[in-house]
Amino acid sequence: MNITLKVWRQKNTSTPGKLVEYKLANIDPDMSFLEMFDILNGELTHKGEQIIAFDHDCREGICGSCAMYVNGRAHGPQTGAAVCQLYMRSFNDGDTIIVEPWRSRGFPVIKDLSTDRSAFDRIVQAGGYISVNTGAAPEANEILVSHEIQETTMDAAACIACGACVAACKNASAMLFVSAQVSRFALLPQGQSERRVRAERMVAQMDSEGFGACSFTGACAVECPASVSLENIARLNREYLGAKIS
Repeated sequence: MNITLKVWRQKNTSTPGKLVEYKLANIDPDMSFLEMFDILNGELTHKGEQIIAFDHDCREGICGSCAMYVNGRAHGPQTGAAVCQLYMRSFNDGDTIIVEPWRSRGFPVIKDLSTDRSAFDRIVQAGGYISVNTGAAPEANEILVSHEIQETTMDAAACIACGACVAACKNASAMLFVSAQVSRFALLPQGQSERRVRAERMVAQMDSEGFGACSFTGACAVECPASVSLENIARLNREYLGAKIS
């Protein structure tokens, strides 16, 4: 395949960025999108030019660090997958592919396609924990949890904190991420101690980080590579209201 890439290049947070065009030839259709970037960076290194900065780690759709826009969509055209799971066969020979970083005040650009997503860490620190008694480990079956609760909790815990929900939202809201974190604790017996204050603290931290308000358009759930459900946002709203009136 022969493709044309238009990649966002930005030296740092305070420097204006721009799209820069690159042409690549003989790209294997079975190559992953990140492998294609490795090829491009190899060519740039050979020319003595600055390589393109982008985040990656697991390359298996688990860590969420490969966060970027591909042709105007979070993580690219493939549904339910991160960029590292996107393959060049999803494109056609001769295509022009535009690659940009997340666009949100809560995710400032560090360099090129790499953004600072530590705001998510601070939101989790605000309330994403449970109180437990230290000492000997309890017997595994001492606290019974229904199969339905287990499945619902695991679905919420599938969130990989990539930020696609923020990138897809017209308001740059982080509600899907926050609701997934709240849900996975609120539903389990171990998470009841902080149940009310958790929602209140995490939403307050989300607002202070500069993320927008949720207007429930559903774009976040459509682009989420882990298929986190909008039901979690409804649950977060109930938890938050309960915290305010209790």
